[in-house]
Amino acid sequence: MTSAPERGSLLLIGQDRRFSSGLIEALQRKGFQAEHVEDLSDAVLHAAASRFDAALLSLEPDISAAVEACEGLRAERPLLPVLVLASDPKLDGALAAMRAGAYDYLTWPLPVDALVLTLDRAMAHRKLRREVRRLQRELNPSVEFGDIIGESPAMRSVFSLLHRVKNKNSSVLLTGETGTGKEVVARALHAAGKRAAKPFVAVDCAAIPEGLLESELFGHAKGAFTDARQARRGLFQQADGGTLFLDELGEMPLSFQSKLLRALQGRRVRPVGSDQEVEIDVRLIAATNRDLEAMAAEGTFREDLFYRVNVIHLELPPLRSRAGDVLLLAHFFIDQICRRLDEPVPELTDEAAHRLVDYPWPGNIRELENAIERAIALCSQTEIVLDDLPARVRGYEPQHVLVAAGDPEELVTLRTMEERYVRRVLAAVQGRRGEAARILGIDRKSLYRKMLRFGMAAESEGS
Repeated sequence: MTSAPERGSLLLIGQDRRFSSGLIEALQRKGFQAEHVEDLSDAVLHAAASRFDAALLSLEPDISAAVEACEGLRAERPLLPVLVLASDPKLDGALAAMRAGAYDYLTWPLPVDALVLTLDRAMAHRKLRREVRRLQRELNPSVEFGDIIGESPAMRSVFSLLHRVKNKNSSVLLTGETGTGKEVVARALHAAGKRAAKPFVAVDCAAIPEGLLESELFGHAKGAFTDARQARRGLFQQADGGTLFLDELGEMPLSFQSKLLRALQGRRVRPVGSDQEVEIDVRLIAATNRDLEAMAAEGTFREDLFYRVNVIHLELPPLRSRAGDVLLLAHFFIDQICRRLDEPVPELTDEAAHRLVDYPWPGNIRELENAIERAIALCSQTEIVLDDLPARVRGYEPQHVLVAAGDPEELVTLRTMEERYVRRVLAAVQGRRGEAARILGIDRKSLYRKMLRFGMAAESEGS
């Protein structure tokens, strides 16, 4: 694994290779690590996929495209300082760059030491802004919760609700697709609340045979059945004072649901083979990927139990609706897995990062973690490339926009529909963004933001 640069890591964006290579050599002699990207449309994705401390952006020769790239960099990496270099000190160019969010506007040529001083200030400013953001998060904790990873609006709503209910005793029902992290959220909710010092006990209702469920949850007395050589405390008693997490609650047999309801209502359990009830004090968190309300209407789940567990309902969003969180999670898993395996931490190439963002992740966070672990096992020590990703991910290409469908399994989310339609319009106009924006009824900036969100910024050249 390469050592960290002495001063910082830079992304140099410009179409003049000779100028860029000379500037990189000068900056490397000053202790910086620098990479060059020639294509302006690739710069945003490259910055999103890698950990740069600052960016140097040349305005020449296409000023409008460079300003657009600056906007894209600031949208994707809000804390990344972008220094704009220009050979012509025109006021309109400087104003356009500053309006696009540039940290500074520099006229080239200038002494390398002067550029280094400006870079040092920019990175110190970035460090200060990161510290301010950290303090703001401490003051406004609704933007994070425990070890849950996410910065998207969908996750901010989740964090806000979790903070409001963390110290309550009311039952919580977590719903969402498989792989959305329901147990992670349950553990975080327990750890953040007033019961954190007491046990967190997780139960997979689908994994326990019906005949053993009562004994597992309520315990049994000595001699209650053939193998009961001694009394055993059930999981309710083991979680006393803490939290009991019932995962896959929708798989619990209907015949046992009345016993669970009675235990929750009376806050008492009766071990199998005993004639004495035991008081319990647990907070219940349940999780399911099934529609319990529909099951209750059909008679396959007790309606009274549904209302008992559904006091506070939290639906976890699928990964495809968490715009911006995919690369955040990918980098988290890369660091976590490499630390566990004691291996060097590789970088994501632009192509691999693009495909991770593009793929809809039907298996959600669990599928993403699996894909990252596979990629780490196959990649070189320095980078993860497209071929390191699973075939279903690297080969994914949306083929059509489906509106009229009779089979519910064929229907897609609004986000997927929007992505496919934007792709189709861009393809129809040969990538001319101005024309595509006109057809879509939006301005160019709105189109570019959509392209960034869908990982399409590197695929289409601006008109």
